[in-house]
Amino acid sequence: MSTYPVSAAGTQRLAGRRAVITASSRGIGLAIARRFVDEGARVVITGRDPAALQEAAAGFPEGKALAVSGNAADPLHQRSVLDAAADGLGGLDVLVNCAGTNPAYGPLLDLDLDAARKILETNVLTALAWVQAACRHPAAGFRHSGASVINMSSVSARTAARGIAFYGISKAALEHLTRSLAVELAPGVRVNALAPAVVKTRFSQALYEGREEKAAGAYPLGRLGVPEDVAAGAAFLASDDAAWITGQVLTLDGGLLAGG
Repeated sequence: MSTYPVSAAGTQRLAGRRAVITASSRGIGLAIARRFVDEGARVVITGRDPAALQEAAAGFPEGKALAVSGNAADPLHQRSVLDAAADGLGGLDVLVNCAGTNPAYGPLLDLDLDAARKILETNVLTALAWVQAACRHPAAGFRHSGASVINMSSVSARTAARGIAFYGISKAALEHLTRSLAVELAPGVRVNALAPAVVKTRFSQALYEGREEKAAGAYPLGRLGVPEDVAAGAAFLASDDAAWITGQVLTLDGGLLAGG
């Protein structure tokens, strides 16, 4: 019996699919991996902390998840993950780029430029590197009809966000990268993105900790997001239900942007 919640959908839309999800030892990435498996997929999960990754992997049904630890920006790690997908799963159908960082908070005039480079490296260039590596891998067989890339953007890409402005800038670049890759990789590979608002994870804890009720008051639906909300969107974009969707960004924000 699985140790995680079963999806409300209870479907098998991803039966037979093979997926790689970066930064998936916890939070949104882990929720996506769980949802994918719940809908019939097998996955490779990744993360920097081997112990945390193995703990996460232990929560999956036997034979449904492989775990490969390493730095998402490291080309050797990317190759190891794709080797695992090819050898252990028989290939790759879905790549989910969840790895992201935001080591800076404050106004742009005070932004350390080395931190800005780190943000761009992780949030934009690493996502591109994973797509390049997947498409070039000799045994993953990724560039086939029905393959899919899902990038993790943010609502901060759509509007000025005080304190995390450069993070939003990097996500705006990621959204344009998503559209550009969608055109270049069509018709075989679809490329889309998810743009969540604040989701209750350790990554975003500073944005709501100690004032969750007040923070949630800005959302028409009356609550912050949870990782399972984003996972549901990822499962849709990875499935044949989204077979005619590419180059798009699915906003998951509880009505935040609509409410101004």
